[in-house]
Amino acid sequence: MIDDLAGAVRAVPPESTQQAVGYPSLFLLVVLGALVPVVPTGAVVSSAAVVALHQTVPLSLLIVFAVASLAAFCGDLGLYWLGERGVRSRNGSRWLARIQERAAPERLAQARDRLEEHGVTVLVLSRLLPAGRIPVMLACLLSRMPVRRFARGALPAALAWAATYQVIGILGGSLFAEPWEGVVAAVALTVVVGAAPALWRRARRAHREPAG
Repeated sequence: MIDDLAGAVRAVPPESTQQAVGYPSLFLLVVLGALVPVVPTGAVVSSAAVVALHQTVPLSLLIVFAVASLAAFCGDLGLYWLGERGVRSRNGSRWLARIQERAAPERLAQARDRLEEHGVTVLVLSRLLPAGRIPVMLACLLSRMPVRRFARGALPAALAWAATYQVIGILGGSLFAEPWEGVVAAVALTVVVGAAPALWRRARRAHREPAG
């Protein structure tokens, strides 16, 4: 299995072909992951960073960062715009319903408190926390925040998110000489980073529960 994967990586097309296909694919996957949060976009960005790290073309990593940031920003802005239409509509919309379904009531209450206290800057942290983006976005929608104001917080949030997962990819890729090994390491690091907060909350909740 590993030998077959290594052989497939060695047979990859030239770098110019990789870039012609890879950058648009990266953009579309990140936008899709922002609109429909089922695509592991963090792993996608980390893997793209590993591939760019092993390329000889200058500024490959910078291009990956720019594409991922722009895609995350466009995706967040598009989802917020669709949700805002649902808030204004008497019957709502399926996009607003999807956002509400993914926001637990207690997390929504926390997001509204943080939004009132910190304003749009809370979007930066919410973008980095697993499952933290949707409750904050819903809190912004319910507070009737204008799209322009939301965009002022979404832009630095997208930049910080892209930089974080690109660093994870660079760390994973720098550990191994073969790109496929770096991709596996980057995906594993992304999974660990994404799962750690949930495991920590679960452990704290279990510790607080009375014994027996």
